[in-house]
Amino acid sequence: MKTRRQTKILELIQKNDIETQEELSAYLTREGFAVTQATVSRDIRELKLTKIATDGGRQRYAVLAEADSGMAGKLVRVLQEGFVSMDAAGNILVIKTVSGMASAVGAAVDAMKLSEVIGSIAGDDTLMCVVRSQEDALNIMKKLRKIMND
Repeated sequence: MKTRRQTKILELIQKNDIETQEELSAYLTREGFAVTQATVSRDIRELKLTKIATDGGRQRYAVLAEADSGMAGKLVRVLQEGFVSMDAAGNILVIKTVSGMASAVGAAVDAMKLSEVIGSIAGDDTLMCVVRSQEDALNIMKKLRKIMND
């Protein structure tokens, strides 16, 4: 069921400009899937969906991997524009962002496919990354600082 639902989500966001979780839930319900907000939120995270700007100045969900090679530059811009500060506590890396940007910065960090990162959780202005070791957390901080200064 989960695989069918997530496949349907990918199909829906490719065919429609879906802006919100509520809108995605409504589409899924019309397609015969009984979903909760938590399920949709989890699916969005697992599918690594992000919001991109449309021509009309609105936003829509898109698969991060659907972007072309120019995506690397966009990810760097997201990091540079959303980043405020970061600190490590043991194997936890906490990244502070501009309000509302934690999910976008988290998607950019996820897209970097850093093997040291086990997982991440984003709030409104804070991203928490669980890293394999304290040394790895410090190494990721170095990598991110380098990106910020480029």
